[in-house]
Amino acid sequence: MGRPAVSDLCAVILAAGEGQRLRPLTARVPKALCPVGNVPLLDHALARVARLGFADPATVAVNASYLGDQVVAHAAGRAHVSPEDHPLGTSGGVGRLRTWIDGRGVLVGNADAYLAGSGADPVALLDGWDGETVRLFGQPAPAEPYAFAGHRFAGFSLLPWRYVRDLTPEPAELVRTVWRPAEAEGALEVVTFTGTYLDTGTPRDYLAANLHAAGGGDLIAPDAVVTGRVDRAVVGAGAVVEGALTGAVVWPGGRVGRDEHLVDAIRVGADLTVSA
Repeated sequence: MGRPAVSDLCAVILAAGEGQRLRPLTARVPKALCPVGNVPLLDHALARVARLGFADPATVAVNASYLGDQVVAHAAGRAHVSPEDHPLGTSGGVGRLRTWIDGRGVLVGNADAYLAGSGADPVALLDGWDGETVRLFGQPAPAEPYAFAGHRFAGFSLLPWRYVRDLTPEPAELVRTVWRPAEAEGALEVVTFTGTYLDTGTPRDYLAANLHAAGGGDLIAPDAVVTGRVDRAVVGAGAVVEGALTGAVVWPGGRVGRDEHLVDAIRVGADLTVSA
């Protein structure tokens, strides 16, 4: 069995979350727009599904709620945007898009999922799919209390229409409305993802994703000005670094003074430093 036709599928990127564990970074921008490797997380996700053929408002949707105006403006023209007055959770967000999905299977990805390495594009979820089973990316985690077949969820799942058609736009999570019911029915398949996965939901994991994106070295935007010493750092567009960085991230437009040394930290603007 090959891969289902793109016309029978669509993609949804979930970008409505508040990112409470990532505060105070997410007090300024929604988590989906926090940069990893100098690219907003949402752009990573949209590029990932675009490589599978979901690259326009007819084939990919993005939901938005917390600081939603920023997400709407960022995704406009590239995806069908589904604003929510308040976050509906992973299930409610997909349920609100049920009319747009309109009978198709749906590849659902979390905007905050950082995936890298072999198989990072979720083509393995599509290959050989029968259109009836629920599939999800997982990584081995036998001690994880919420595991599926000894795996923890790794950012993407593939849902058949027969499950999506019953979802409602009420606050709920896919783990309760789809994944566990499918598991109980013997209709859940875990596809092992062997690359690097981080959910970027905490400052520690967010920093780790950035440093991984830098490949263990430095990733400096072409127009950043760096006169200080840097060691394993990501420096965004328009940033100025006069001091030292060790295992640190400086957001676009950030400033690090000559007397400063940031270690295992994220700098936003000239005044906000979040330790990881």
